Amino acid sequence: MALVGKQFPNITVDAISEMGDNLRINVLEEATKNNKKVILFWYPKDFTFVCPTELHAFQAALPEFEKRNTMVIGASCDTNEVHFAWLNTAKDNGGIEGVTYPLLADTTRNLSSVLGILDVTSEVYNEELDSVQIEGSNVTYRATYLIDETGKIFHEAVNDMPLGRNVNEFIRLIDAYTHVQTHGEVCPANWEEGKEAMNADRKSTAEYLATHLN
Repeated sequence: MALVGKQFPNITVDAISEMGDNLRINVLEEATKNNKKVILFWYPKDFTFVCPTELHAFQAALPEFEKRNTMVIGASCDTNEVHFAWLNTAKDNGGIEGVTYPLLADTTRNLSSVLGILDVTSEVYNEELDSVQIEGSNVTYRATYLIDETGKIFHEAVNDMPLGRNVNEFIRLIDAYTHVQTHGEVCPANWEEGKEAMNADRKSTAEYLATHLN
């Protein structure tokens, strides 16, 4: 179920800082109380393969997000202890040493379940054991959420496990949304900061198509 246009779930989750401090983070409150946009990106597991490339890519782009009043938060279902071990593992050994943004530890899967991003292919009730048996890895896909200053989700995307994200696309989307907020215009296909936007009417669309697509 798409969550774009809705409030981000009001759920508080364990997290850890780069220094190893145990935190409790509510993403909705981070956005609304700090009057910031938030990019929350989920990845499957610590100490894996595509994941560290993404965490370092978000770290490299951190100044660009901060320039746009946007907080970066990573998330998986690993524990704080595993997060901290990975944070203390050197880059040349597959680690994420040098990452400075907080990491959620959704070990209860309360938030990821509500978001519907867990790899669960089926849930079967076992009558003999009186329990539900899950098939699937029960870890998250590569889901990304962009949340505005009111807590509204204005972009969501979910990649399958093997597919790493393009961090620059999220910067472009934040720029586009900020342009809409600031100028009340809409942003056409392939819009980037500094390019012409449009009014949301037929005349403006026709003029844009005539000028840019001929």
